[in-house]
Amino acid sequence: MTATVARPAPPRRPGARHRAASRQRREMWLLMLPAMVPVVLFSVGPLLYGIGLAFTDARNTRNHQTAFVGLENFTRLLTDDEFWASFQIGAIWSVSVTVLQFLAALGLALLLNEKLRGRAVARVLSVVPWAMPPVVVGLMWKLVYHPDAGILNDLLGTHINWLADFSLALPAIIVVGVWAGMPQTTVVLLAGLQNVPKELYEAGAMDGAGTWRRFWNITLPQLRPVIVAITSLDFVWNINQFGLVYVLTQGGPGGRTRLPMLFAYEEAFRYRMAGYASMLGLAMAIVVLAVLGLYLWRQMREAR
Repeated sequence: MTATVARPAPPRRPGARHRAASRQRREMWLLMLPAMVPVVLFSVGPLLYGIGLAFTDARNTRNHQTAFVGLENFTRLLTDDEFWASFQIGAIWSVSVTVLQFLAALGLALLLNEKLRGRAVARVLSVVPWAMPPVVVGLMWKLVYHPDAGILNDLLGTHINWLADFSLALPAIIVVGVWAGMPQTTVVLLAGLQNVPKELYEAGAMDGAGTWRRFWNITLPQLRPVIVAITSLDFVWNINQFGLVYVLTQGGPGGRTRLPMLFAYEEAFRYRMAGYASMLGLAMAIVVLAVLGLYLWRQMREAR
């Protein structure tokens, strides 16, 4: 019997490999095209248009001839006391809400990670604020803070107008921001806790480590990547907050809750200064990128 030996396939020529790679790239771009078109039209396009408007004297009025003004809007921004006041309020708001959100969400995530009765129901209830639109949350909390019929004044036996008081309005909306934004932070931290190997806790317990020591030396280091990611996202969401605060106070009283995005909104739609409002948005984007870049750099440096 004679054995048949299969003839080896001839090696593929470099030109054929290049054509196959080119065809694969074309197919990849064709598959990505349906998803990229809406992103370019509704995200990248308006972003580039807004950056262009920041260097013009564009106004939301008829028969206005838009002209290029260079850095004139930026110079005005640097000397605008109202902008710096709103920037200070925005910094207080975003840092306070981000820190308090994280602390409250971490405590809740640790609680929901324990084997407690009714844990599944508690997990569902904890994400209810996340499912509510900002307008609904704002209207609901306006009723809570109502000076005459609000449940908060009924519990405290007072008649305080929380959202109209110059010293209490900002802390009041910070509480609302923490309540509304805590669920997504809780979900992310809870997912991170469930990925921590249980062997580490068992080894720590065998070494005599108590609850606090296991939390400090095991839980927090294991959660570091999750904490960096979620706090960065929370900071971006909070500093760009608009709808919730607008429904609650519209920036009042006396501008005490006027966040930078509310200030830009007023410049664009109340005073019709579209060019200056675009420069405000561009400046805030640069500030956010700078703060996030510094924060992430420090976190990465500590992780090394």
